[in-house]
Amino acid sequence: MNTPDSQLRPSRPLRIIVSGGGTGGHIFPAISIANAVRERWPDSEILFVGAEGRMEMERVPAAGYRIIGLPVAGFNRKNLLKNISVLFKLLKSVRAANKIIADFRPDIAVGVGGYASGPILKAASSKGIPTLLQEQNSYAGVTNKMLAEKATTICVAYEGMERFFPKEKIVLTGNPCRQDLVISEENRRLGYEFFHLDPSCKTILMVGGSLGARTLNASLVAALPDIARSDVQVIWQCGKYYYEDMSRLEREGRLPANVRLYDFVSRMDYAYSVADLVISRAGAGSISELCLLQKPVILVPSPNVAEDHQTKNALALVRKDAAIMISDAEAPAKLFATALSLVHDDDRLKAMSLNIGRLAQRDSAKRIVDEIEKILISRKAPEDSMLK
Repeated sequence: MNTPDSQLRPSRPLRIIVSGGGTGGHIFPAISIANAVRERWPDSEILFVGAEGRMEMERVPAAGYRIIGLPVAGFNRKNLLKNISVLFKLLKSVRAANKIIADFRPDIAVGVGGYASGPILKAASSKGIPTLLQEQNSYAGVTNKMLAEKATTICVAYEGMERFFPKEKIVLTGNPCRQDLVISEENRRLGYEFFHLDPSCKTILMVGGSLGARTLNASLVAALPDIARSDVQVIWQCGKYYYEDMSRLEREGRLPANVRLYDFVSRMDYAYSVADLVISRAGAGSISELCLLQKPVILVPSPNVAEDHQTKNALALVRKDAAIMISDAEAPAKLFATALSLVHDDDRLKAMSLNIGRLAQRDSAKRIVDEIEKILISRKAPEDSMLK
């Protein structure tokens, strides 16, 4: 059964592959796209293809979708000898990808970036199956750049992406975000209760991703005496990799009463609702959420990413006075001195909130599904077409 806004009238359920992953920045958009596909075509068959051992192999099934893992891995630029095994994994992945395409027979393949999307989208293209790319960052990833020539449509989140992709294929859609993030007065009230915070005090939220960020954690630890003397309260998501070390501060009584430490914040809707200022890495998914939620932010780009794309993401906001950027190297000395001052500057926070909100791209998942539908409608179908 098709929803009323769908012009596509398939004679059988649509079959769609969604591929990519490796980080939450790839996985959240992929799941959001799949959810939007299901909303429009409830009987559609959706298959995810990810990389074995990466977080999508847990997150995707938890969202209710089937996933197949490929043994693909990224090239090791520091130790070239290790790439011998990488090449073997790539060959195995190419064979597996061709089998997946032959068995599943998708109507379209969607790639969101990450190692796994390379073999599966190449296999789809070689069989004449249309492909759509979704690029989250302001600096295109290596996999998507390799796949762009054969892609039918490329959905992007930033202007100026014709530097990387054929201009005629580009559609500005923004990045799909988690659909459970809502800022409201009710969530604000519940958030103060959930985190045991004082509604009369300013609140800083610091997040370094689900795995954590070493520099952000070290910067906060270095600033603990200043935070303890301040009238500011901090929600600190340190990440699961660092929680054991950071929680030792709490056990030893070195964590001030105005700091709330978590390995992972389960209620980000509450956290964003109470936050007057956010400190974050500059991943594309995080930035898209902050734009939609109009949250003032200090961005500390990770230096450990391909092509330094997080710095480029952050600068796209800084140029529009929509965020403050502090480099990873400067963070231990400057981050919390800046944050503790900024959080009390209401006029500056308001201006940053308005400016970052202007950059928001709304309904991104639905707009990407619109592009999927256009591709399937315009496709020249053989006699056994799925189109009536």
